Amino acid sequence: MHFLYNIITYILSSILKLLAVFNPKLKLFTQGRKHVFSELEKHIKVSDKVIWIHCASLGEFEQGRPLIADSKIKYPKHKIVLSFFSPSGYEVQKNYPLADIVVYLPLDTPGNARKFVESVHPSVVLFVKYEFWPNYLSELKKQNIPTLLVSGIFRENQLFFKFYGGWMQRKLNSFSHFFVQDENSRYLLNRIGFENVTISGDTRFDRVYEILKQDNNLDFVQAFVGDSYVLVAGSTWQEDEDLLVNYIMSQMHSAEKIIIAPHNIKTEALQLLKEKLGKKVVFYSEKDGKKLEDYQVLVVDTIGLLTKIYSYADVAYVGGGYTKSGIHNILEPATFGIPIVIGPNFVKFKEAQDLVQLNGCTVTDDQKTLNKLLTELKEDEALRLKKGAISKNYIVSSIGATQTISSYVATVL
Repeated sequence: MHFLYNIITYILSSILKLLAVFNPKLKLFTQGRKHVFSELEKHIKVSDKVIWIHCASLGEFEQGRPLIADSKIKYPKHKIVLSFFSPSGYEVQKNYPLADIVVYLPLDTPGNARKFVESVHPSVVLFVKYEFWPNYLSELKKQNIPTLLVSGIFRENQLFFKFYGGWMQRKLNSFSHFFVQDENSRYLLNRIGFENVTISGDTRFDRVYEILKQDNNLDFVQAFVGDSYVLVAGSTWQEDEDLLVNYIMSQMHSAEKIIIAPHNIKTEALQLLKEKLGKKVVFYSEKDGKKLEDYQVLVVDTIGLLTKIYSYADVAYVGGGYTKSGIHNILEPATFGIPIVIGPNFVKFKEAQDLVQLNGCTVTDDQKTLNKLLTELKEDEALRLKKGAISKNYIVSSIGATQTISSYVATVL
């Protein structure tokens, strides 16, 4: 099976190069990998001590970020190599200041794996959450390099637990230790013979809890909201925005303020939203010279501000739940102790499942339930405070994964 996997990988590599001519994202995927080894040669010397952290994309980076920050403080003489598989991760974080070098991970061929591991020669490797590349794992095992899976999640339907998945199951022997998020993951690993497992939780909780220590004030938001009740809708897609526009036009109270931070900030999508909202809306990019307090809806047509904006919310609506990809990050609003509203597609996200079960997060299925819930939360402060406290307590009770993993890293460095 491993032989067949390698053949498929080589074929896929050729296909991707052809498709990249027509697809901008695939072009980034292929072009970005062309100079990886020359960049490593430029930045990593044979004498360097190295910590390698690999993330698939942005979500996994948020889990790896607390460990990078921790390593930078504790091991200042080590260089940190941060690798990404996806362009959506690399392109956003390619200048991340706490990493000495940020690169794409070359495709998982035997030659690439051998050359990459030899070039980086890490003292320890941290793979985040889902990353299981057979050739890289084989090479790390062959070179006897301590390799950890952090914030891992395992599910029954994964290849490791199928009767035909033995070849991938054997690759798990490359991991020195598994730091997993939940009891089910430990159970599944124990069931196939792995005892080197610790339930550490998710490092993202440590990351979001640190948000409370930063300055979250934004003058333009304060000018807009004043003393009003505030609904913040973050990472919204068109499906979410259509529902929110209906709520705004039919249910919104005159003393209510709504801030929408769309996931898609392309001109066409923003223009469509602007036309639907009419005179009620002001855009972040057009805020200068405007009396922000005169508007009811603020659309934040830029990135990087949503985390701080959540600090102004009485209620947070987190988008994506009405799309196939599912909801976005609910931990950031939860850390501010506010109730959360989402759409129905959330089952792949453990934190959402947890908070829905605890009743800090509420699921809507359609326009009617959304309007009803947002109105109830707006009118019932006691309900908001109760749900917000649940969200806050969930975050506080879940911190500590970074320290657990860091303590283990100290034993192998």
